Amino acid sequence: MIDPSSPASPVRAGSCPLPQESRDCIALSHGGGGRLSRDLVEDVFLPAFGNPTLDRLGDAAVLPAPSGRLAFTTDAFVVQPLFFPGGSIGELAVHGTINDLAMCGARPRWLSAAFVLEEGLPLATLRQIVDRMAAAARDAGVPIVAGDTKVVERGRGDGCYITTAGIGEVDPQLSIGPERAQPGDAVIVSGPLGNHGMAVMSVRQGLAFESTLQSDTAPLHGLVAAMLEACREVRVLRDATRGGAAAVLNEIAQASRCSIWVDEQALPVDAHVRAACEMLGLDPLLVANEGKLVAIVPPADADQVLHAMHRHPLGGGAVRVGDVAAGRAGKVLLRTPYGTHRILPIPLGEQLPRIC
Repeated sequence: MIDPSSPASPVRAGSCPLPQESRDCIALSHGGGGRLSRDLVEDVFLPAFGNPTLDRLGDAAVLPAPSGRLAFTTDAFVVQPLFFPGGSIGELAVHGTINDLAMCGARPRWLSAAFVLEEGLPLATLRQIVDRMAAAARDAGVPIVAGDTKVVERGRGDGCYITTAGIGEVDPQLSIGPERAQPGDAVIVSGPLGNHGMAVMSVRQGLAFESTLQSDTAPLHGLVAAMLEACREVRVLRDATRGGAAAVLNEIAQASRCSIWVDEQALPVDAHVRAACEMLGLDPLLVANEGKLVAIVPPADADQVLHAMHRHPLGGGAVRVGDVAAGRAGKVLLRTPYGTHRILPIPLGEQLPRIC
C-alpha cells in the first residue's frame, strides 16, 4: 500500500489520487481554485509572465497612476489552429491588444490575460502558448500584470481561448480618430495586406503553396511612435484586422462623412498571398491582418510620414494608396487599372472566421 504522506506518493493526505492524464493535461480540477489551480499558476504562468506586480498574486494589480490621459481596451482571441506559420494565439493576444492601444496614439503600459482552457489540453501545449506570449510581451516592453484561468469541459473550448485587456498613456496633445479625416488627406497602408488571414487559412485547410504563407502578427506601437515623431497631426490610425482594409476604410469614410478614393494598383499585396486568394475566391482587401495599419495624414506631411515608416522594421513596405475627398460621403471607391472606378463595400461578415 502506498503511504499518502510519502513525498514520492502521487496521493497527498486529504486528496484523491490524480490520474496520469491530470498531470500531463488540463483537468477540470485545474480550474477549481485548489492546489492544482495554484500549481498551474506557479508552474506555468509565473515562470513565464513573472514581474513584481504579478508576483504578488493579488485580486487586482496596483499600478502607478500615469500622467495625462488613459487608453483602455479589451479583446478576445479564439483562433484555430492555435499555432500557425509566423505566430500563435499567444502572440496574437499580446500584439492585438497593444495594437488597439497604439491606434489611439497611446503608449502601451500594462496588459492582463485571462485563459479559458479546455479539459484535456496538453500542458506542454499550454506552456508553448504561454512562453510565446511571454516573449511577445517582453519584446514589446509591455508586462502582463494580472490574469485569471478557467477550465471548461472537454469539447467546449477548442483547447484555449484568451481574453486580454490593456492600459496605455495618451499624450494630452494628440487627437486621433476616424472622424478626423479631411478632404485632401493622404491614405497610407503600412505594408502588404492579407498575410495573416491566408497563413491561418493555409494551415486550417491543409493547403500547400510554393512559398510558405507567414502571419504578419507584430506590435505596432513602435511604428506609430516613429510616425508621430515625424508628424504630430496624424489624423487617423486603424489596424486592419477582422474585415481587412475594406472594413477599416469604410469605417473611416462613414465616421468622417467623406469619401475615400484608393488606387487599386497601389494596394500592396504579396504575390503568393494574391495567388492564394485567387485560388480560394477571396478578396485580399477583406482578409485580416495582425501587423498592418491604415493611416490618414495631412497631404503636406505624407512624404515625411512615409520616410519615417520606411526607416522602421515594420514599415518598410508602407505606401500611399489614395486620398480623402469631399462628396459621396461614407463611400470607398477603387480606381481600377482600366480608368474606371468601383465601390468597395463594407464586408457583411467574415470571409475567414476564427482567424484571431
